[in-house]
Amino acid sequence: MNLRGWVLLLSGWTGVVAASVPPPVPQKADAGQVTLVCEAVYLPARSVWVRTVGIGYDQRRVRSVLVDGVPVYSFSVQGTVILTALDNERIQIDTASQTWSSDFRGLASAQGSCERVD
Repeated sequence: MNLRGWVLLLSGWTGVVAASVPPPVPQKADAGQVTLVCEAVYLPARSVWVRTVGIGYDQRRVRSVLVDGVPVYSFSVQGTVILTALDNERIQIDTASQTWSSDFRGLASAQGSCERVD
């Protein structure tokens, strides 16, 4: 096959791929995003870290959680508490009392308060 034949074959192939991509799903009007900025004090070092939590939601449930801009792999919601982990840190965010608590597998722990940023 000559070069012209390969170009025609590839251009036809990319057209098929482009045609098979589904259109983007429109966002619901009732979807929202909340950002919490938390000042967590880590013990035993007594260092203060500012942690940012992004919570995406709709009318039915929490859809996504980001910690410091990084989407978490999985999370669980128990009432007003979001449970998740990032690296070796187990994190609990209470959205009602706006508090942060976490631990690094028993080696270090953190507690702090959060504020909603609009």
